[in-house]
Amino acid sequence: MIISFPLKIIKTAAVIRKREPVFHTKVFNENRRISVNKNYLFKKILDNMHDGAIYFGADMRIAYSNKAAEIITGFSAKEIKGKHCAENFLGRSRAEGRDPYKTGECGAAKAVRENIYIEEELFIRHREGHQVPVVSKISPVVDDNGTVAGAVEILNDNKAALDAFRKIEKLEALAFIDGLTGAGNRRYTEIKINTKLEEMNRYSWAPPFGMLFIDIDYFKAVNDKYGHGAGDEILKMITKTAVANLRTEDFFGRWGGEEFAAIITDVDRKRLYSIAEKMRFLAEKSEIHKKSKKISVTISIGATLAKKEDTIEKLMKRADVLLYESKASGRNTVTIG
Repeated sequence: MIISFPLKIIKTAAVIRKREPVFHTKVFNENRRISVNKNYLFKKILDNMHDGAIYFGADMRIAYSNKAAEIITGFSAKEIKGKHCAENFLGRSRAEGRDPYKTGECGAAKAVRENIYIEEELFIRHREGHQVPVVSKISPVVDDNGTVAGAVEILNDNKAALDAFRKIEKLEALAFIDGLTGAGNRRYTEIKINTKLEEMNRYSWAPPFGMLFIDIDYFKAVNDKYGHGAGDEILKMITKTAVANLRTEDFFGRWGGEEFAAIITDVDRKRLYSIAEKMRFLAEKSEIHKKSKKISVTISIGATLAKKEDTIEKLMKRADVLLYESKASGRNTVTIG
């Protein structure tokens, strides 16, 4: 088999870097071709990559995926083998909520049909239901005769945010972490807010920060209908989606019950609203599965910038009033003030 990557680049809504797809082995580039005996070397390379790799055959069905892809998506190779790329089983979407491709189409098919390399930033739905930010890179694959044999998709996840989330588990011994969701508990959240307020009032260089006060809509109805086990899964899903999509300098904590608080560092009003809206959209796109049923929820958010004269009580009261306005406006809404 000969694997080649085309020179032509497609521009998408995402930011495209005009560069060749780089594999950790550095054996592929636009001017080099590697002869592979019965796919062995190709598979060996993908098996040892730190990035996720999914190989689509000529029929656009998944023929292979590596261990890294399982870690990123939550789906084992056995679970996804044979799935057609157009099924969009990973729920690929862009931040603005649109499916990246037309109904019945997918990136692999587009790359093969137009002989192009596609790279864009997307969100995928993890097997556990939460949203994961990834960079998707898709290239066609041709055989020894120059016939298209399929396409390979490389997935890079947001390792910095995910690693930071895992590291905070070490704080459990200090009773700062919520045992169910893994988010900071209320005590830790209050400490973080007070620290930010003190910095802002004491140091001129301290960047402004915003507060998001978040509540899961109709959470009691979920518990009543599906049981508290499902409710717990929803709480964990919302936490994982939020943490995976916030920056490492931001903070996400559980305030109590189905309420959460997020500290967003170095933002203005427009940026704070944008982050809150993205969080609302991603929560709406997330889902869990219980007894063959898909369970999804929405969230309401109150967003506000911290002020010099704020105490934690004033800041949280203002955020709470704005959250109430979101609830009164029909829920699944962001209100900023």
